[in-house]
Amino acid sequence: MAPTIYESSTRKGSGPSRPSLEAELRELLGKRIMILDGGMGTMIQERRLEEEHFRGEEFKDHTHSLKGNNDLLSITQSDVIYNIHKEYLLAGADIIETNTFSSTCIAQADYGLEHLAYRMNKVSAEIARKAADDVTNQTGCKRYVAGAMGPTNKTLSVSPSVERPDFRNVTFDELAEAYAEQVRGLLDGGADIIMVETIFDTANAKAALFAIDKLFEESYEPRPIFISGTIVDRSGRTLSGQIDCVSRYQAPSWTGVVVLSQDRLIVFLDIRHHRGQDWSYSLRTD
Repeated sequence: MAPTIYESSTRKGSGPSRPSLEAELRELLGKRIMILDGGMGTMIQERRLEEEHFRGEEFKDHTHSLKGNNDLLSITQSDVIYNIHKEYLLAGADIIETNTFSSTCIAQADYGLEHLAYRMNKVSAEIARKAADDVTNQTGCKRYVAGAMGPTNKTLSVSPSVERPDFRNVTFDELAEAYAEQVRGLLDGGADIIMVETIFDTANAKAALFAIDKLFEESYEPRPIFISGTIVDRSGRTLSGQIDCVSRYQAPSWTGVVVLSQDRLIVFLDIRHHRGQDWSYSLRTD
């Protein structure tokens, strides 16, 4: 089933560049499957970077351990991230994701770097943009940048405390604010697409999409949105780690996503949202 791209309403201040991007994506997706890049983390692990590589000169005296904070490498080892992007592009990827899976102030608080969230996203988008443009010029085939928004390390739907099932360590407003800061950095850095990825909590996803929608209404030209999630069965086994669909600003629904698991179970996911109303979703299997 081909992804559906919904039309958006015309918005004051929007120029011809985005309708052109919309037309490009529509035409390409109507003709063939577009290739998304692979994992960033595994490619970084191949480099066998140590603590000093993550710290760089700027963070050599930082009080927290920084090894494993892959998103920080966009600042301290930008050449590494650029080269990974370029490897995927030269291997045939049409779309590369920014190195921003954990670049929210919520996730970066574990490293004491929450104040760098906007900068991380902007720098990461700029690196991906440069790689995409360089390979576009080199090959003559246009490449695209998707600004990646991970789920954060907190969830609205489940309590972190077994003893207090009603407790939440984050609020909807806090998540929405963190996501808004992330989106601003991604868009200011040159992302073509916004990807809300690896959704395991629909409430978190709602906060992310609410933040995107609000920014599009108030200050930014709308971009296409990709949504990627995870589906698990009753035993906790992951059936799919990647669900992708395409939407547009003010779209009435996201629908018709097909998920294929390793044992060939097909799951149809229908996520619907109407402005001013609640989100809903349904699953059926064949």
